[in-house]
Amino acid sequence: MKKITLSLLAASTLLLAAEQDTVQLEADIAKAETAAAAATAQVKALKAKRPQNTEIMTHLKLGYINTSGNTETETFSLDGTMKKEWGANNLALTVDAQYGNVSDVETKNKYFLELEYGYKFTPKFSVTYVLGFKNDKFSSYDYQAYTGPGVKYEAYKSGIQLLNVEASVLLSKDVQQAALATPDFDETYGSYKAKATYEWKIIDDLKFNQELSYRASFEESDNYFAFSNSSLSSKISDIFSAGIAYKIDYTNLVAAGIEQTDNTLTAFISVDY
Repeated sequence: MKKITLSLLAASTLLLAAEQDTVQLEADIAKAETAAAAATAQVKALKAKRPQNTEIMTHLKLGYINTSGNTETETFSLDGTMKKEWGANNLALTVDAQYGNVSDVETKNKYFLELEYGYKFTPKFSVTYVLGFKNDKFSSYDYQAYTGPGVKYEAYKSGIQLLNVEASVLLSKDVQQAALATPDFDETYGSYKAKATYEWKIIDDLKFNQELSYRASFEESDNYFAFSNSSLSSKISDIFSAGIAYKIDYTNLVAAGIEQTDNTLTAFISVDY
């Protein structure tokens, strides 16, 4: 009988000790959770005190060719972006202009402007709103314009590579030149645009950039535009770089006698400040 009593007493003692350990463990967990919540709140408060980036970051590529003699040619190109960030907001202006003449006869006159606003919900995901305008004297159009919302996602990032993808739903307006206008052409229409930008830092002073974009009508699948810009640049100082760029600008619907594809190879000097 005494053995049974002692066994029951020992078992009760062990159960009581285990229960006390569980209570203490739960108390420790609650304490740790409270400390973690306080630390998270402190980190958030400290991040909010970070000074906002008020600087405008500018990247410009300038290209110029001039020849004289039997044939006199002049070619000028300007390709650049200006970016500003404040908090989760960012604003970017893209400019792409080209001009050329042969023996004082104009052979190229085009420019493109795009303004994009973005708001970062996470470090990788943003919502955007874009406004674009293009004028090309030697195309079938007086001008092309579009505007609308979209999303942007950082698909891949490493120490030497970066890939961003974007998608937008747009209201587009393409005005054809009066002399080349197609009957019943729908100037205003709903469209979409997909865009990808890729950066690869091959070595410390050598970088490859690739931009691809595609804009098309929702209703008329043969009404679309594609653009590619490939460039290779090498730094020659803290702010200056030299390189080459190859652009392909494709328009599917053009008037008779107008080339669908406009190719441009440019040597440039770029400046970052």
